[in-house]
Amino acid sequence: MGKKSATNAGVGDVGIRDLRDNLSRHLKTVKDGGEITVTEHGKPIAKLVPFEGLSKFDQMVAAGRITPAKRPKMPLPPALPSEGGVIDLIEEQ
Repeated sequence: MGKKSATNAGVGDVGIRDLRDNLSRHLKTVKDGGEITVTEHGKPIAKLVPFEGLSKFDQMVAAGRITPAKRPKMPLPPALPSEGGVIDLIEEQ
């Protein structure tokens, strides 16, 4: 199995040091659809592939476990002016 450049072919072997030193470049390769095999002393130990699938949120929506909001979250109204702390408000009731 010949060593290919991960940036040229989108598929290739990358040593741990090269991966660490050029992580952004290698992740861009994967993001663009490439696959990278991470090697340690020339032996494959991991594979980086593009993420395919739904997020946890989308999985839960698809399974009917949650329902997404129909409209964006509204900002909170301004706080009411008060003198004292929470305990004072509770004692007034």
